[in-house]
Amino acid sequence: MTTAVHRLPGPGLLDHREGIRAVYDAAFAGPPWHSVPADADVYLDRLAGDVHRSGFACAVALDGDQVLGFATSWTSDTPLPGNRAYPRVTTALGAVRTGAWLCGGLEVDELAVLPGAHGRGLGRTLLEAVTRDAPEGRSWLLTSVHADATVRFYERLGWRQATRPAPDGYGTAVFLGPHHPARTTADLPL
Repeated sequence: MTTAVHRLPGPGLLDHREGIRAVYDAAFAGPPWHSVPADADVYLDRLAGDVHRSGFACAVALDGDQVLGFATSWTSDTPLPGNRAYPRVTTALGAVRTGAWLCGGLEVDELAVLPGAHGRGLGRTLLEAVTRDAPEGRSWLLTSVHADATVRFYERLGWRQATRPAPDGYGTAVFLGPHHPARTTADLPL
């Protein structure tokens, strides 16, 4: 079979729940995430609500019926919510930059590829599929600076780290997409 990446309407991604669960579980099992199978179930519960977010976009990489990877994005809230890693982002970037650079932009929430499918360009293709409609090129994402291979992957694709790790030592970093208008003015990471 030939692997193909499909951009889907939000609820269409839920047709691939079992494959997404398997990819999420495998992709985030290792360091620095150390995900357990129950975390994939929690993600699927959250995804069921996320598909209704403003500007939601998703893509899935399929080899026949097997899900090899997926990506999701949506339009960021203004202001950013007070849950998950968002407070660390606002602390690290400051309220003015957070509002100008991230709020109303396209936030990549998840990008995951089965470890056995790495090296095929699926991550790049999935990422491009969910960011191509970013308003004024304003796409961004969060990742852990402790995920060395992930950080290198984004950097190879032209994403730029816009924050130093948050002050609490968690290591959350904001990356601005290759067409984000603020990427050339972002502070260089330490």
